[in-house]
Amino acid sequence: MQQWQIPAFGIDSLVLSEKPSSQPGPGQVLVRVHAISLNYRDLMVVKGLYNPRLAMPRVPCSDGAGEVVAVGAGVTQWKAGDRVAGIFMQNWQDGRHTAAKAKGALGGDIDGMLTTEVALAESGLVRIPDHLSYQEGATLPCAAVTAWSALFKATDTQPGDTVLIQGTGGVSIFALQFAKMAGARVLGISSSDEKLERAKTLGLDAGLNYRTNPDWEKWALEQTGGTGVDLVVEVGGSGTLPRAIRAVRPEGTVAQIGVLSGVAEAVDVRPILSRQIRIQGVYVGSRADFVAMNKAVAQAGLKPAVDSVFAFAEAPAALRRMEGAGHFGKIVISAE
Repeated sequence: MQQWQIPAFGIDSLVLSEKPSSQPGPGQVLVRVHAISLNYRDLMVVKGLYNPRLAMPRVPCSDGAGEVVAVGAGVTQWKAGDRVAGIFMQNWQDGRHTAAKAKGALGGDIDGMLTTEVALAESGLVRIPDHLSYQEGATLPCAAVTAWSALFKATDTQPGDTVLIQGTGGVSIFALQFAKMAGARVLGISSSDEKLERAKTLGLDAGLNYRTNPDWEKWALEQTGGTGVDLVVEVGGSGTLPRAIRAVRPEGTVAQIGVLSGVAEAVDVRPILSRQIRIQGVYVGSRADFVAMNKAVAQAGLKPAVDSVFAFAEAPAALRRMEGAGHFGKIVISAE
């Protein structure tokens, strides 16, 4: 099998190596990986910005999908030929998030999916929807589950609600698609008019270019008759959080997900208190959340937005594409 490893931080330090095929141990499932998708976290891990004390060498990337080729002793959930994806946190099966459940994150705590074969615990996999290709299924584990958690765990998005998304990366586009599935109205901001127009083909109701109109929170208020949106899917982090707080309605929710923005202004806590705004951190979700989401994806026939597909040997170029922030939806690496 082939796998990419991080022997030292930096995209240019990635090494493609040949390894002997392994056999699954007791309770394990051996998966032939067909596709991997990238998240901003993967780029941060490779560059040393996520965990500077990361144990190396490490196989990066948390998201991948493939075919079961063998099962170890005691495995009952899977058989050869099943189409599966790994879950992000291998120890978080269900229930509330805990420190123990957060251990075992693919591509961080343990080796990830940027490999052509991987052995995972049988409880660390879910079945991908039948209507999706491996490349589409590989986009689900982090971005899709995170968006699902933002809309249906951080709050309970209902028909007629207004959701604000930031940018057109993986989480934001999945949030757009899930919000439309729920019957919500979706507002979006981006630095690209072209991307906003593309988002409208997926159901975006109104968009604003924040490069030319930086006061997007005022625009959000105008779009809601002065009330504010029900939910902000906040991927910017400290640099955009103050505006998100001003854009949300009283008793609304800011689902805090990302850290993409740069310089931050001070966060005024007074409106959080006086308007009883909920700020909820979202860190992907459990295996049970993934299974529930996949049922909805299958029922709706939802198709993930794939920006581009790179060959396995082109993994560094795929990470450069992520670094350039010009993508729309998900960047995928094919291992076929």
